Amino acid sequence: MTILEILKEIKPECDFEASSNFIDDALLDSYEIVELVEAMEDEYGIFIDGMEILPENFVSIEAIQALVDRSEKQE
Repeated sequence: MTILEILKEIKPECDFEASSNFIDDALLDSYEIVELVEAMEDEYGIFIDGMEILPENFVSIEAIQALVDRSEKQE
């Protein structure tokens, strides 16, 4: 499952592909970020450090992918 697919599962009504900043566009709130982190940890078998759960890591698919990549390297 891709990050976009996970995002669409969490908020199917949102057009993540049309947004350049998920936080500024209010597509993700803190609760949804926690849901996303849990889903990515399950899907990719990674652990995302709590110190990495910052708004700037969730502004775009690219930022989220970079977070996943960093977390995979720490495993």
